[in-house]
Amino acid sequence: MDFRQIEAFVNVVKHRSFSKAADATYLTQPTISAHIQTLEKELQMQLIDRSRKEALPTAEGRLFYDYALTMLNTREQAVYSLQNFCLNINGVVEIQASSIPGEYLVPDLMAAFKREYPAVRFYMEQSDSQSAAEHLLARRGELGFTGMKRDDGLIYERLMKDKAVLIAPDNEKFRKKQGKALPLVEFAREPFLLREEGSATRKTFEAKLEERGIPSGALTVAAKMNSMEAIKRAVAGGIGVSIISELAAERQREDRGYLIFDLADYDSDREFYLVSNRNITMSPTAETFKLFVLDQFGSSSEKK
Repeated sequence: MDFRQIEAFVNVVKHRSFSKAADATYLTQPTISAHIQTLEKELQMQLIDRSRKEALPTAEGRLFYDYALTMLNTREQAVYSLQNFCLNINGVVEIQASSIPGEYLVPDLMAAFKREYPAVRFYMEQSDSQSAAEHLLARRGELGFTGMKRDDGLIYERLMKDKAVLIAPDNEKFRKKQGKALPLVEFAREPFLLREEGSATRKTFEAKLEERGIPSGALTVAAKMNSMEAIKRAVAGGIGVSIISELAAERQREDRGYLIFDLADYDSDREFYLVSNRNITMSPTAETFKLFVLDQFGSSSEKK
């Protein structure tokens, strides 16, 4: 049963004629007849009495007519409500984001969404991936963007893949290594700038060190920072090296002030996720933004 068949039936009853129903819907009479026949076959009952001059509903047809009319009216109301909502969508979308997506991914998504829905406002709280997930579980925000997936009951939908790179001061020592993919052991003795404890990038980095027999406690830590921009500026200033997201490294910027190296033995791609809490009902505005984000990344999204 589909709406074309229901519309055909309603119009035949309204106009008491197959030909007039065809004229009213800009279809041919055979098409109207085919829709009615298919509907009757599916319902396993005759809806129109064809034995008379006028096309009148049978007893079953009269009973079904009220339901059919309600279905068509409900569809029209739903379409009208959605169209009206899209024209008047407003409100605040509350977002929890970890450092990298919060700095380099979410702002562009906000800007693109706001071009379509100018009345929408955003509130974004940035932290690390672990804290962002915990905030969503505590219902502080409707949507999240994180760099790791936890087994915590939240819904994680993959947006994109990313990888880690090494950034180093733009000096003679590191310029000699340009064009090479560097192994961990080659720079493990360098002064390091580390992210905050809950950072997904830091967790992965420390795990990789352990795999190669390098205790994370053996690193020479020059500084710990929770701002990616601060880390990049510190590296550019010569304080030390750091492992960061390629998305944050901004390879295309010639004025970045630091060198970027691929890692020879660091084969663990990371992923960024759109996160939501299955136990809350999102506002229509947040739901619209969620669908917009998933559409931007196409079929790469993966739900858990």
